[in-house]
Amino acid sequence: MLIRIPQVLTPTEVAYCRERLEAAAWVDGKATAGEQSAKVKFNLQIPVDSAEAKELGDLVLRALGRNALFATAALPLRVLPPMFNRYDVGMTFQAHVDNAIRAIPGTGQRIRADVSSTLFLTPPEDYDGGELVVQDTYGSHEVKLDAGDMVVYPSTSLHHVNPVTRGSRWASFFWTQSMVKDDAKRQFLYDMDMGIIALRQDLPDDHPGVLAMTSGYHNLLRRWVEI
Repeated sequence: MLIRIPQVLTPTEVAYCRERLEAAAWVDGKATAGEQSAKVKFNLQIPVDSAEAKELGDLVLRALGRNALFATAALPLRVLPPMFNRYDVGMTFQAHVDNAIRAIPGTGQRIRADVSSTLFLTPPEDYDGGELVVQDTYGSHEVKLDAGDMVVYPSTSLHHVNPVTRGSRWASFFWTQSMVKDDAKRQFLYDMDMGIIALRQDLPDDHPGVLAMTSGYHNLLRRWVEI
């Protein structure tokens, strides 16, 4: 399930993130990679314990909290504090699968990474290359979105970031532990919820078809959710 979520951040929020990141200290992205990923990761990040990371991470979390499509797509139980990276010319992240378990900085707690998210902070016309490429059973999908837009996809997916050949690509990235850990079930619930939303645009909320679909959705949640 590869889902684009438009306008997670407003243009004003994107501009503020860019301003704060401009003044931040950047370090080698290998600092947050696993042993295997570190061998193929060539980018920069701001330290997860920096003031900028904490402030901007909170900004992104607030934006997620007001975004109904993210809630529908990810069914979030816990969200790892967002991190921030950049790819300058020649930088890339070769094919890898994200670690299954991620530590929440400073807490000693861990989450299971079910859903991966990339929130773009650079307009696509400002850089060449840098596409996120996600592979699934239907092939490879290149993703390069407007600043403020986000893509979510299963953390089980093999994926990579193409080398940047011009400019610089900045983004926020993070992982979500879903209340429904199975990708196929999460996809089914997402499709069902989108169907309910479409029905409600044409039918009253008390229409028998709307009531039946809504009841079915919530009863499936009761069967599949783990909290």
